[in-house]
Amino acid sequence: MTFLSALADLLKPAPQPDPEVTAALDRVIGMVDPLVRAAPRLDKHLLAAVEHALGYCHGLVSALPGPIEINRRSFANDMLVHALFATPADIDEMLGRSQAVRDFLQRPECWASDCFCAMLAARRQQKRQFGLAQQGNVIRSDVPQEIVYFSDQTLIEPSCNLETTRQRLQARALESLLRSFNAHVEQLRRERQGLRADLSIEHAQLLVLQQQHHPDEDERHTRHLVELDLRLRENSEALMPEHLVEVLADFLRHPESALALTPVSIRIDRMGIVHEPSEPGDDAQTISFPELSSRDRRQHLATLVRITREEAQTAVANAIDRQKRYVLF
Repeated sequence: MTFLSALADLLKPAPQPDPEVTAALDRVIGMVDPLVRAAPRLDKHLLAAVEHALGYCHGLVSALPGPIEINRRSFANDMLVHALFATPADIDEMLGRSQAVRDFLQRPECWASDCFCAMLAARRQQKRQFGLAQQGNVIRSDVPQEIVYFSDQTLIEPSCNLETTRQRLQARALESLLRSFNAHVEQLRRERQGLRADLSIEHAQLLVLQQQHHPDEDERHTRHLVELDLRLRENSEALMPEHLVEVLADFLRHPESALALTPVSIRIDRMGIVHEPSEPGDDAQTISFPELSSRDRRQHLATLVRITREEAQTAVANAIDRQKRYVLF
């Protein structure tokens, strides 16, 4: 490469970032704590980190299985759906109480297709009990068993277009990361308030001890004051806008610490009883699904599902009718 061509490359304007990344950067800056927004040249410091986090969120949503059909027929034929709901009526109950489904059915877009897609999230629960089991030719009633069932079934981002659902889930994933970071900043603020209160109390106690002439106690409280002052200085430095920007950028470059999918496989029968791979079970099957861990550290089964609009409308209408009857009587 000649000197002139190298100079031309150096003077060439930087390529414009992808519009999707630019839009994501704007959302990040709009959502972060005001302390972070006070930092200079924020967009330049966060651009690469936001691009990485956005790609991670895309990959996370792309890894969701499905969509699987959720209806009474799939409850009978699909072991995962059978495990997700105790009875077929629980599917209707989930649809009827879902505010996201109710809002979706009120929008004109719900008529674009006979079906809609959404992400289903549910908490996996496990309990131990004693139950019936056949061991050889003997049926025993005191066999320890582990039961798997699911609760808190929730539908998220319903849409007639699967790609639209994915895009909205990607945006929600990025927002979840930002809420995790904002919670970290809020925790630092609470620590600062607590340290300031402790310092005030310690100063007051030291003043009383000095008036009462307790040198040993004076020395102990003085050491504690120095420790509190040091911790308050460290906390104040951590809350400086420039420092917070660096922490945010590092957080967005490593989003798996706050948002991740973990594959899970369990061999169960239709009663939800867990079977070991080598353990006999005529109707036992292996169900596989990812569990999503987010900022609250709770884990939820996450999968894309497909539901017919007619069944959702019927479930919502029945739920509203029950509410009206409850009010009347």
